Amino acid sequence: MKAGIVGLPNVGKSTLFNCLSNAKAQSANFPFCTIEPNIGVVNVPDSRLQKLEGLVNPERVQPATVEIVDIAGLVKGASKGEGLGNQFLGNIRETDAILHVLRCFENDNIVHVDGSIDPIRDKETIDIELQLKDLETVEKKLEKVKRAAKTGNKEAQKEETALLKLKEGLEAGKSVRAIDVTEDEHKEFVKPLQFITDKPVMYVCNVDEGSAVDGNKHVDRVREAVKDENAEVLVLAVGTEADITELDDFEERQMFLQDIGLEEPGSAKLIRGAYSLLNLQTYFTAGEKEVRAWTIPVGSTAPQAAGVIHTDFEKGFIRAEVISYGDFENYGSEAKVKEAGKMRVEGKEYIVKDGDVMHFRFNV
Repeated sequence: MKAGIVGLPNVGKSTLFNCLSNAKAQSANFPFCTIEPNIGVVNVPDSRLQKLEGLVNPERVQPATVEIVDIAGLVKGASKGEGLGNQFLGNIRETDAILHVLRCFENDNIVHVDGSIDPIRDKETIDIELQLKDLETVEKKLEKVKRAAKTGNKEAQKEETALLKLKEGLEAGKSVRAIDVTEDEHKEFVKPLQFITDKPVMYVCNVDEGSAVDGNKHVDRVREAVKDENAEVLVLAVGTEADITELDDFEERQMFLQDIGLEEPGSAKLIRGAYSLLNLQTYFTAGEKEVRAWTIPVGSTAPQAAGVIHTDFEKGFIRAEVISYGDFENYGSEAKVKEAGKMRVEGKEYIVKDGDVMHFRFNV
């Protein structure tokens, strides 16, 4: 599961990617300096992991990770192959969620591809290109489905109805995620086509340092423009975040953050946001050798969670011994949790909760 950073050229995508991954993608003041998509595997900040480390004192600690992809800047006409259009659209199709970076800062030294600062126009430029590509997908599918529907095929007729809704919405400038289809239609006919504009999205407003806490007029306009999209808006001073990542000393970083009125780097919120956007959650294993955060999709069963450690754990699953994170923190050790009768034994049907501390019994 990976989230793709998208946006027009020169809005701060690669600088943001560098902050997140410390992979130092090339960042330059001209379009297309990111040609091959850079991929960074990023640790997910989680205060629970530090707390478990303090309680268990293991030999090593392994955080959860999420993949972030830095994709080349898109320009008008990308859906028809302009700029790096085909490559951009291919790369974005392979991601599971979108982090859409919008320039919400003024700076005469950094050129804007359209000559002025207008995040709503920038958003629409990208939306239109993605919608046009999705419209192409709908039209191709409709051609086949209409022929089957004419023969009286009931399933094809249902699919045709759903696709016509999508076609009408896309032609009206709506993204697939904002088009009103039923749950069944989405599951049967929309999801399998992997529309780009159906992917969950977070809008990242790149602001100057003075706007890092409260945002600015550009951010207010973005919030208003996306209020019907069920999308999160995150305010981030990407240039400032880059300065923070350059500091090696933790206390220096904290002082820097306090000076600008932040409790933690905005990049930490973004990583957690991307994790959530991908519909992922964490469970923990905690022993003397290792305290580790494991990543699973929300709704995973205990055997599926065990399978993330090793496929044999899922195949031979017998039971899971489960402690809620709150109980582990409260009692301070596995032994004390057991003494208090707070450890639970769960079977194959158990749906894992975020933060569960788990131990699996299996037989292969």
